Amino acid sequence: MLLQANGITKLYGITPVLEGIHLQILERERIGLVGVNGAGKSTLLQILAGEISYDGGQIFKAKETTVGYLAQNSGLQSDRTIWEEMLSVFTPLIEAERELRQLEQQIADPASSEDPKRYQDLLDRYAVRSDWFKDHGGYEMETRIRSILHGMGFGSFSPDTLISTLSGGQKTRLALARILLQAPDLLMLDEPTNHLDIATLTWLEDYLRGYSGALLVVSHDRYFLDRLVTTIVEIERHQSKRYTGNYSKYIELKAAEYESELKQYEKQQDEIAKMETFIQRNLVRASTTKRAQSRRKALERMERLDKPMGDLKKAHFSFEVEYMSGKEVLQVNDLSVAFEPGTYLFRHVSFDLRRGETVALIGPNGIGKSTLLKCLIGDMKPASGAFQWGTKVKIGYYDQEQSELNPDNTVLEELWSAYPHMEEARIRTVLGNFLFSGEDVLKKVGSLSGGEKARVSLAKLMLLEANMLILDEPTNHLDLFSKEVLESALIDYEGTLLFISHDRYFLNKMAERIVELHPDGALHFLGNYDDYTEKKLELDEMNNEPSDPFARTGPKNEAKPESLPEKRGATSFEADKQAKREERSRQRRLDSLEQQIHAMESEIAELEAEMAQPEVYQDYVALQERQQAAETKKSQLEQIFAEWEALLEE
Repeated sequence: MLLQANGITKLYGITPVLEGIHLQILERERIGLVGVNGAGKSTLLQILAGEISYDGGQIFKAKETTVGYLAQNSGLQSDRTIWEEMLSVFTPLIEAERELRQLEQQIADPASSEDPKRYQDLLDRYAVRSDWFKDHGGYEMETRIRSILHGMGFGSFSPDTLISTLSGGQKTRLALARILLQAPDLLMLDEPTNHLDIATLTWLEDYLRGYSGALLVVSHDRYFLDRLVTTIVEIERHQSKRYTGNYSKYIELKAAEYESELKQYEKQQDEIAKMETFIQRNLVRASTTKRAQSRRKALERMERLDKPMGDLKKAHFSFEVEYMSGKEVLQVNDLSVAFEPGTYLFRHVSFDLRRGETVALIGPNGIGKSTLLKCLIGDMKPASGAFQWGTKVKIGYYDQEQSELNPDNTVLEELWSAYPHMEEARIRTVLGNFLFSGEDVLKKVGSLSGGEKARVSLAKLMLLEANMLILDEPTNHLDLFSKEVLESALIDYEGTLLFISHDRYFLNKMAERIVELHPDGALHFLGNYDDYTEKKLELDEMNNEPSDPFARTGPKNEAKPESLPEKRGATSFEADKQAKREERSRQRRLDSLEQQIHAMESEIAELEAEMAQPEVYQDYVALQERQQAAETKKSQLEQIFAEWEALLEE
C-alpha cells in the first residue's frame, strides 16, 4: 500500500467540503476521482500532496514513497530552455555521471596504480556508481526526454526554446511532461487532459496505461477514464465511495445500487404502513391491545431507511429554434487564413452544411480551428476564398474563452443586458435551470469558476433560439453530469450544429460527419469518432504508412486533402443520417414511455394503499371506485409495456 487516508475532513469556515473521506491506494493501481464541480476533488488532491492542511482524519504514507502532484492548468514557470528544464529532473543522474567521468580519469592516471589498495577502492567505487547509474536509467535519460517531449507535442520545437516564450497551454503541457519524467511512485493529476489535442491525448493514455507507479486522476474525460482507470472513487455530498471498474462500469453499478436501495426503502415503507394500520385498528380493542402495543414498540425500535436520493441537482435545458433555416445552410469555398502575407495558418478549405446536420471540426492544436469559426461569424477576415450563409440562418456562437461575458456584471445582469425586454421572472427561471438560484444570481461573473461561466454562456445561447449553433469546445469546464445534460439537449436540437471538440466521447455521441483541418485543406469523414479512426487506418494502409489513426498530419503523398475518396457515397450518407435520426426518435419515445410507466406504477400503488385504509375498505362505493380506477390503469400500463418492449426489440 502506497497511501491511506482515513476520515479526512476539511472545512472552509464552518462549511464542510469533505467529511470523513476514506481512500486507499495500492501499487500500480489506477483510480479515477469523480464528482460534480465543487465536490472537493481538487481539495482532496491538495491535501494528499501536502499543499493544504486538513481539519480531521489521518494520512499514512511510507517514507520511501514518492508522490508527484500536478494541479489543474498549472503551467511551468521557468527561465530555462525546454531541454535544460527537462534535464534538471535527472540532476542526481547527471551528478553521478560527472562522478563517473572523474573516477575514469583517476583510474587512467598512472599514479593511482602505485597504491594497490587505493586503486582497488577506485575500481570498487566505479563499479558501484556505474551499476547505480545504469539501474536508475542513466543511459536512457536523453531518450526518455525526447520521447516524452515528442508525445506531448513538442517534437518540432527546438530544445533551446525558452519556456518563458511559450503560451499558457504549452506551459501546462510541459509541466505534465516534466512530472512524467520524474515518474513518482504515486502520480496525482488534476484534469491532465485540458489543452491536449486528440493525438496527444491518445499518446498520454497509452503512456499512463504502461506507467510503473500508481495513478490518482481527476478527469471529466469519459473516454480517458474508460481506457485508463480500473477503480472509481466518487465524492458526493462530502463523502467518498469506491467502485470497481472504469467509468462506464461505475455508472452501471451506481444505477443498480440506487434501484436496490429504492426497493429496500419502498419495502420498508410498505411494512411501516401495514404496522401503523394494524395499530390504529387494534389499539382500541381490548382483545388486541397488547399486540398493537407490541407492534408500536417494534415500530419505534425500527431503524428507518432514508429515501435514496437520485442524481444530485442537475442543470436541465433545451435548445429551441425560433424559425427554420433554408436547406442549404453554409457553403465554404477555398478559404485561407494568413496572419502575415504569404504565411498561411491554413488554406484551400472547402465544406458545406445542410439543415439539421451535426458536423465536428477537429485537428491538432494551433491548426486554426477556432480561427475558422471566427471567420464564419465575422470576427476575422480570411486572406482568400469565400463563404456564403443560406437563407434565414440565425447563428448562435459559443466561445470557449467566454470572452463575451462581462466580468463586472452579476449573473442576472449578464442575461438581462443581452435580453432587456425579457421579464425578470423568466430570466431567473432560466438561470435556475442552469443551477443559479437565490443569491447565486447576484454573483459577479468575474468571480465564477470555469464551469459556472460555461453555464452562463449556455444560458444566453439557449435564450437566443438560433437555428445554427457554432460551438467552440462546449464541454470544457463542464463536469460529467453537465456534459450529459448538454448532449441530451443537442441530440434533441432541430437546427444545424458545427462544433469543435477534443472530447472523444462527445464526438462519438454527437458527430454525424467530421471535418479534419490541415494546413493545406480539409479531410471529410462520414460518421462519428470511431468511424473516423477506422477510416484513418484504412487510408494509412492505402498509403503504405504505419497504422497511426491519430497522426498529426495527413498522408504524405496526398496532394489535396479534399481529393481523398469517401468510403460511402452521398446516398449512403443520407441513409446513415436518417437512421441516426430514427434512432434518436426511438430513444426519445423509450424515455417518454419509461416516465409514463414510472408515473402509472406510482398511481396504482397509491390507489392500492388507499384501498387498505379503514375509511375506504369499509365504504363499498369508495372501494369499488378505486378498484375500477386501478384496473383501468393496469390495463393502460400493459399497453404501454407492450409498446416499450416492441421498441426495445427494434
